[in-house]
Amino acid sequence: MNKIWLFGAAISMVFAFGSCKPKQSAYKAAYEQAKEREMSAPVEVVVEEEEVNVVPVSKPKVSNEATRAEKINVAQGEDATRLKRYSVVIGSFQNKTNAYSLKERMQNDGYNAVLGQNEQGMLRVIVSSFDNKADAAESRDKIKSKYAPNFQDAWLLERAY
Repeated sequence: MNKIWLFGAAISMVFAFGSCKPKQSAYKAAYEQAKEREMSAPVEVVVEEEEVNVVPVSKPKVSNEATRAEKINVAQGEDATRLKRYSVVIGSFQNKTNAYSLKERMQNDGYNAVLGQNEQGMLRVIVSSFDNKADAAESRDKIKSKYAPNFQDAWLLERAY
């Protein structure tokens, strides 16, 4: 009885493995025929020379990024010229020690960090400041990717006057 089962399984495997070969051969033959037609078809190449003047047009960068508007001034002892209309804020503190510590860390990493203070007395650690919102958004995104996962909540501050 076991020999019959074994013989039946062997015949089934022969049919299973044998049935794939004709399909593969048919696909290969079709591929070869298409390749031959492609190679034998005449190809006409026409080259025209034309002088083209390219004038670069610079578009102003525009951004619709969300910003938070605040009346903000530089903290005591900071350089007011480094604070422009749009700023990238990476930290907000009530504690001066924490704010100055983060500012110093960013300065050691090569940023011109500055501390801003809003009307409620919160110290904002600003790592970059721009006149253009798109430039500020680009800088924020670079900082987020460089320092991931630390400054993922960095945001844009629009200076209200």
